[in-house]
Amino acid sequence: MRQLLSQSLVSLVLLGAANAAADETATPWSYKGATGPTHWAALTSDFKECKLGKFQSPIDVRGAKMAALPPIEFSYQAAPLHIINTGHGIQVDVPPGSFITLAAKRYQLIQFHFHHPSESKLEGKAFPLELHLVHQDAEGKLAVVAVLMADGKANPALVELWKYMPTETGKVNAPDGVTVDPSGFLPTNRAYFSFPGSLTTPPCTEEVAWFLLRTPVRVSKGEVATFAKEYPLNARPVQPLNGRPVQMSQ
Repeated sequence: MRQLLSQSLVSLVLLGAANAAADETATPWSYKGATGPTHWAALTSDFKECKLGKFQSPIDVRGAKMAALPPIEFSYQAAPLHIINTGHGIQVDVPPGSFITLAAKRYQLIQFHFHHPSESKLEGKAFPLELHLVHQDAEGKLAVVAVLMADGKANPALVELWKYMPTETGKVNAPDGVTVDPSGFLPTNRAYFSFPGSLTTPPCTEEVAWFLLRTPVRVSKGEVATFAKEYPLNARPVQPLNGRPVQMSQ
């Protein structure tokens, strides 16, 4: 999740998705083998939180408690498409203008990207794809809205997005006149699970607020296969809860 942006924290957020494309000198990491998730913390001291962190993401959501949580108010809008093959995933950068509001706090949408299979699980169940919408508030605090994607009919927003998916690492597509509206990837029911967590990629930084939408959206097997052809596996295994609370909205 890292793009060449001036804000240091935004660069940190984008590290997991874009470091291979944006910084050839960065410590290489992957999703398998000697540079895979079980070895991230040993690759460099910058990644030590991947092992030492107590509230790491993703998680397997089990036994969540109902709570009087405020609704997430989504204020997304269409913007020019800027889609990148980062070497770790497919990422769409989002200019200012799209945001969520939660209990009067606003988080600007920075970027969104996809994982195959899903990183989050529900009662042990994984899904074919997962979307992470990465946000930041005025104080630099991060919030991720996660959307699970289940087998079903074609998703029009994803069908359109995949037309412009770059298949070369480091390749950016920004076609003239093409826009993307992140709201097209959201389910109608926006009830959610809430828990403290981390980035799911190195450096695994914590103090990230997670909002996992409880209702999956549907995508076709063909849409999943298109992504999986480029990224057969780009999902970190689930991490221990370590006693952290997991709540769900009504």
